[in-house]
Amino acid sequence: MRLLNTNLARSTIPTSTSTSRRTVASSRPVAEKRIVSPAISDIDRRLAISAILASFLQLRGVCAPKVAQAIQGTTAGRIPGLSSKPDETGFFQYTRPEGKSGGHGVGWSEIPQYQFKVPAGWAEIPVSIADLGGTEIDLRFSSKDQGELAVVVAPVLRFVDIGFNANIKIEDIGTPSKIIKGFGPELFGKPVEDEDVLSTEVTTYDGMTYYNWHVKPHYLVSATATRNRVFILSLAANARQWKKHSDDLFAIQKTFSVASA
Repeated sequence: MRLLNTNLARSTIPTSTSTSRRTVASSRPVAEKRIVSPAISDIDRRLAISAILASFLQLRGVCAPKVAQAIQGTTAGRIPGLSSKPDETGFFQYTRPEGKSGGHGVGWSEIPQYQFKVPAGWAEIPVSIADLGGTEIDLRFSSKDQGELAVVVAPVLRFVDIGFNANIKIEDIGTPSKIIKGFGPELFGKPVEDEDVLSTEVTTYDGMTYYNWHVKPHYLVSATATRNRVFILSLAANARQWKKHSDDLFAIQKTFSVASA
């Protein structure tokens, strides 16, 4: 690599049209005055400096050309778990993938798998570490036509003091009223009063007990517990979504299940 002659850096460069020429003093008549052009123009100087800088950067590997690539991967904490084909009812099954970390991509491990089914049009959306639902939000799904879905995975220690390897059922923690009030601010953004609960149902599936609620105005919640965690599926809809798709939302609520210990 060669550097510019240092004389170039010392050349006097004109800065305006009024000084674009230099007059050489002489005793000859004015008509015979000679016009001396600068050794290098301002444009030439900038081009030369740019060329040297580009050569230097390329030698350092900074500007080495790279082949553009499209890389497909998974966001931390988000491994696809939705089935590619619907079942006989037209619903798609989501199963929490083995090895999936917590909703924020860090922390939790060895969470028992849970499942639910959704109609076409639902899709997983990212869970932010600043999620208003709190740090226990493990998953979010959304449908612009039908509503929002969230899964909360919380420690049983929020309610009872248990051992590290305990295997707790939801009925060991408390009544349906105790559970829904305990998670009200997290699920609905406000406390839950008795008059807010429109209906409560207790069901069993695969040896596990599930609490199911319909809460004002248009919330559906299902909860169970196993090992040392509480699992809650929450559905929310606005008035328009509820009027058109309440049947589908009730169906989603009933499909929620967690693998037993």
